[in-house]
Amino acid sequence: MKIKSFIVFTILLLLGSFGNPALACTTFCLKNKNEVLFGKNYDWRIGDGLILVNKRGVDKEGAEDTNAAKWVSKYGSVTFNQYGRENPSGGINEAGLVIELMWLDETQYPKVDARQAVDVLEWIQYNLDSYATVDEVVKNADKLRIVSDVKLHYLVNDKAGNTATIEYLDGKLVAHSGASLPIPTLTNDTYDNSLSYLKKTDVKQAQGVGSLERFARAADRTKAFDKKPLSEKEAVDYAFETLSNVAQPNYTQWSIVYDQKRGKIYFRTLQSPQIRMIDTRMFEYACGSTVKMLDVNSKLGGDVTPQFVDYARAANRDLIERSFNGTEFLKSLPGLVRNALAAYPEDFKCVAAPK
Repeated sequence: MKIKSFIVFTILLLLGSFGNPALACTTFCLKNKNEVLFGKNYDWRIGDGLILVNKRGVDKEGAEDTNAAKWVSKYGSVTFNQYGRENPSGGINEAGLVIELMWLDETQYPKVDARQAVDVLEWIQYNLDSYATVDEVVKNADKLRIVSDVKLHYLVNDKAGNTATIEYLDGKLVAHSGASLPIPTLTNDTYDNSLSYLKKTDVKQAQGVGSLERFARAADRTKAFDKKPLSEKEAVDYAFETLSNVAQPNYTQWSIVYDQKRGKIYFRTLQSPQIRMIDTRMFEYACGSTVKMLDVNSKLGGDVTPQFVDYARAANRDLIERSFNGTEFLKSLPGLVRNALAAYPEDFKCVAAPK
C-alpha cells in the first residue's frame, strides 16, 4: 500500500470508530432577496485546525492504491483542515461554492467498480477544486467512488443560493436539490428521515441536542430567514444565533458562517470565541504563489485576512501531531506516518488551470 494511501485510510478509519454523536455537526443555508449564507457547527472532541488557501492550476492525485482520481484544480479555495493539508472538513472556493460534512450512520458507499476513487475528505477538496455550482456537483457526483469506512454526508450550496444534500445509501448516491429539498438544512440523519420528523413535530418541543431536534430548530430558523429583510451584519448575526441555538456544549469546536455573495468567512471557536472575518477575495490563488495559512484558534479579532502567514510543512506537521495525540485511536501511529502525511501535498505540481 502506498504510504499516503495508508495514512489517509488509517486516519479516516480510526476517526470513524468514534461514531456518533461526537462527530455530529449541523449545517444550514440561509437565502433571501439580498443574502446567501451557509452556517456550520463542527462538533468534535478536539478543536485544532489550520485554515488554508488552496491554489488553482495544481495537478493532484488521490490517495487510493487502485484507480486513484486525478485532477487539476480549476478554482482556488479556503478550507478548514484538522487532519492535514488537502484533507478538509469543509470550505469555500473562488466561485462561492461551499461544501461541509456531517456524520451519518446510515451511509454505505458504492462497492468497488471501474470509477476513479477518492476518500471522504478528498471528495470535498476535489469538488471545491472542480466546480462552481451545485448543479455541476450533483451532475458529476456519480463519476467518482468514495472509498472509506467513515460514514459522512454533505451539504453543498452555491453563490446563487442553490443547495443539495449528497448522501450514499445502500451503496447508491442519493441527492436532494430543488423541489426535493424544501428546507436547506442537514444534521446527522438522512434528509428524508429529518424532513419526516419535522412534519410531525412541534418545533417548540424539539429542545434536545439530538440530530432530529437540532434539525427541527435549524430548519425553523432557516424558513424564517426568507421573510427577513436584514442588513449584511444582521444576516450574519442571525446565522450565528442559529448556530448557538443548535450548539453542543463542549463539543461545538468551530462555528462558521460563509457569506457567499461577498466571499467572506466569519468564524469563532471554542478556544477563541471572538468572531473573526476572512475576505477570501483578497488572496492570490494562482499556482506558484505562496500558500497561506492561519491557525483557527489564533487569539485575534476582526478582519484576520492580513494575518495569514506563509505555509510551512512544520505547521502542518505540528497540526497533525496535536490532532493525532488528541484523537484516542490515532495516538499510537508512528512518526514516520505523521511525517509522510505532512509532506504529502508537496508532491503536487503546477500546470495550467482548466477553463
